[in-house]
Amino acid sequence: MSVNTSRVDEYQKEVLKKETLLRLFKYLLAFKKQVITVLLIMAGTIAISMTIPLLMEYAINTCVAQEDMAGLLKIGGVSLVMFVLFLIGIKTRMYIMADVSNKVLLNIREELYEHIQTLSFGFFDSRPTGKILARIIGDVNSLKEVLSDSVTQLIPDFLTIICVAVIMLVKNYKLAMAALLTLPILIVGMTLIQTTAHRRWQIYRKKNSNLNAYVHEDLSGIRVIQSYAAEPETREVFYDLADQHYKSFIDAVLVADAFGPLVEITWGLGGFLLYFIGIRVVGVEEVGIGTFMAFSTYIAMFWSPIRNLANFYNKVTTNISAAERIFDIIDTKAEIKDEEEVIELPQIKGEVVFDHVTFAYGDDPDTLILDDVNFTAKAGETIALVGPTGAGKTTIVNLISRFYETVSGTIRIDGYDVKDVTLNSLRSQMGIMTQDNFLFSGTIGDNIRYGRLDATDEEVIEAAKAVNAHDFIMKLENGYDTQISERGARLSIGQRQLLAFARTMVSKPGILILDEATSSIDTHTELLVQEGIDALLKGRTSFVIAHRLSTIRKADRIFVIDQGNIMESGSHEELMEKQGAYYKLHQSQFV
Repeated sequence: MSVNTSRVDEYQKEVLKKETLLRLFKYLLAFKKQVITVLLIMAGTIAISMTIPLLMEYAINTCVAQEDMAGLLKIGGVSLVMFVLFLIGIKTRMYIMADVSNKVLLNIREELYEHIQTLSFGFFDSRPTGKILARIIGDVNSLKEVLSDSVTQLIPDFLTIICVAVIMLVKNYKLAMAALLTLPILIVGMTLIQTTAHRRWQIYRKKNSNLNAYVHEDLSGIRVIQSYAAEPETREVFYDLADQHYKSFIDAVLVADAFGPLVEITWGLGGFLLYFIGIRVVGVEEVGIGTFMAFSTYIAMFWSPIRNLANFYNKVTTNISAAERIFDIIDTKAEIKDEEEVIELPQIKGEVVFDHVTFAYGDDPDTLILDDVNFTAKAGETIALVGPTGAGKTTIVNLISRFYETVSGTIRIDGYDVKDVTLNSLRSQMGIMTQDNFLFSGTIGDNIRYGRLDATDEEVIEAAKAVNAHDFIMKLENGYDTQISERGARLSIGQRQLLAFARTMVSKPGILILDEATSSIDTHTELLVQEGIDALLKGRTSFVIAHRLSTIRKADRIFVIDQGNIMESGSHEELMEKQGAYYKLHQSQFV
């Protein structure tokens, strides 16, 4: 089976991890009050945790030595209250940060989704839908722990390490240095592990994206797969992608899981050095049993946050590639967007001018799809575009709506350059129908109303009647309230086309584009809907693409498109008299 884009790893530009992290953490600035509250709570919990070993040292060296039971009870009571406050602080900060991190994820997902909606067709032409979904859903979700732990774990653990180190150095610098001797080993080891793990997690994210893209494509085309009995081939591809996904995950985990053992080994070695140097070099008598016990607690308090930081570092290494993939899309500039000082396009009359228009798709700029195309469509005129597949017919109508950018030349509507008006004011006045009209999950009425969201029920019904869709709709179990699934799977192809006609009719467009709009309707149904189409065409400029020449006889002018240009133009009768390219097309269909 040939390789498709869902099986190819996506290109992703290299970005410094520090820049990605700083950019990610900037989203927390929108929740300053909550973050400050968490920091204040953490300051209190850290102070409590630092104080308890000192109380223990005092209890052993003083109260126990002097057999002061009252003092011991007081210290025990104070320690209990402090411990309860510590637990309350921990739970509160975790709750607040969980709420903040989820809201940050929501903001990132909304920003990503809104940006994707601004991107041009060229972006989607080169990326399977599943790979885009993987970034919106999976990659965003993977950032939750990083965002939450960055405040609840990173900051308090850093502060704890600093405070513990300072206390140990002040109390006995020899014991402190003994406990800290293994830190360089930890730092070097973590650096080596992180560098390798980050590369492997990047590969895993790409393999995960490939798998998601293929599954989405496979399920979308399940009817084709089953029609051609291609299940064994698709299953083989799925197994291959799933195996790559599995192996890339194992490769990444094998390296990432080395963080834990590295910390445990250095922790154990540091503890050994503390006791060895403390007993053999410094001496218990010089230090004191209470101080030794306090140091034992402090060394645990020192290495435990280091272990937490290592785990956090591991999470960052694991998930930073997800942030990179998200920002990669957010940083993708919209090829087609409103320029500065654009204006709103007024209610259009419908004159369309192509002035020396040349176009090529971005991936292959040397291969021209349109080459110096010139024509003027008068307001209210119906223009039919005919010609062989790939001649450039659909490209012409896509350029009118500015779905793509021209290489050179100008397209004007009522004298306005389409680049000088807002995309919304331009496209909201277009009515576009293709042979593969997408229907959304929802009711029949909602799908028709999608053409104009403020349309009344009466206008929806009127539009459906105009294209002869009303009768079949009323035969459904709930009429206009009948629920349909994505793409209208419960409806016939012809019924879907009729709903798309009704959706276009209710939008009342200034310019109408019909791209093979009746190709999926049988001859009988086409005769029924032709009156509705005529009503739709009346009074508005229309561009009709059709391979069935019988559907375009009434067009004011017919353009024969081939080799990226207009080879012939004229009415049906005029072109038949010329006996040129159109005549040959006509004869091939009807003789």
